Amino acid sequence: MKIVILAIGKCKKGSPEDLIIKEYQKRMSWDLAVKEKDNDTQAKEAEFLLKSIPDGAKVVVLDERGENMSSLDLAKKIGAWQLEGASEICFLIGGADGHIDEVRKRADLLLSFGKLTMPHMLIRAVLAEQIYRQETILKGHPYHRA
Repeated sequence: MKIVILAIGKCKKGSPEDLIIKEYQKRMSWDLAVKEKDNDTQAKEAEFLLKSIPDGAKVVVLDERGENMSSLDLAKKIGAWQLEGASEICFLIGGADGHIDEVRKRADLLLSFGKLTMPHMLIRAVLAEQIYRQETILKGHPYHRA
């Protein structure tokens, strides 16, 4: 499985968040890549995000209006996509002003990590951990303890 985090804003190399992401990249057998763009207008951010989605990829848009799922439910969703033949998933993280409707409409899943507001760099680290968690759940590894 190939996973791409498409994100607005650039994570500083060597920052705590960058180190956390790199740690989870090392742990997982799935291919996890991060593609970033500097902050810009919402329209230009949306253009970058939408143009960066490969054909056939499933799209998860992180958005406060999204569904608040458990880790097990998200793993079930990803597992179902795998059974349908999906081999790539893109997670989209918007800029400070969030996503425009065009991006939300492209989502196969609109996902919220709760009602808390978190820094965009921190949510990348949390997302990297959750992607690793999904992989371990689907493989039956004991990392996730329900």
